[in-house]
Amino acid sequence: MTTDSADSNVPEPNIKAQSEPETSSFVQEVTPLLTDLLYPSESDEPLEPVDTYLRMAEPLTVSHIKDWLMLPPSNYVDEITEAEFWEPVVTIEDWFGDEEKAKADQFQKLKTYLETTLTDRQVFRVGQTEIDVYLLGKPKEGEPRVGLKTKVVET
Repeated sequence: MTTDSADSNVPEPNIKAQSEPETSSFVQEVTPLLTDLLYPSESDEPLEPVDTYLRMAEPLTVSHIKDWLMLPPSNYVDEITEAEFWEPVVTIEDWFGDEEKAKADQFQKLKTYLETTLTDRQVFRVGQTEIDVYLLGKPKEGEPRVGLKTKVVET
């Protein structure tokens, strides 16, 4: 809180550092690449960075994702290939105009950034109609896993 008193030159405590976790360097670096990107489905949705606490060395499983998201066993979760995630957004169609080509190029830059920044990337779909999609990987500098989240609607 800022005051107009004589004590206004006294630095304020960094309350954010005490109450909120630090934003990872991954989140800081990837966020500008997500500007104006919408993942296509029946409802085009934005992508957002995700931090996790998942630190295991082995590949993630559906059970790991359910535990991380605190989902009951009855919730549907499956893994798809990374190629299936990228195919609808980086493939340039014959009918694309300049705007569509620019979006595909922006998605390609995001894909390249993730491929050079994260190892052991995996994609999980959570749900059946309104599906949360997570692309998670290990930062080269270490754990825990980070990545992207979006939503697709399939009716």
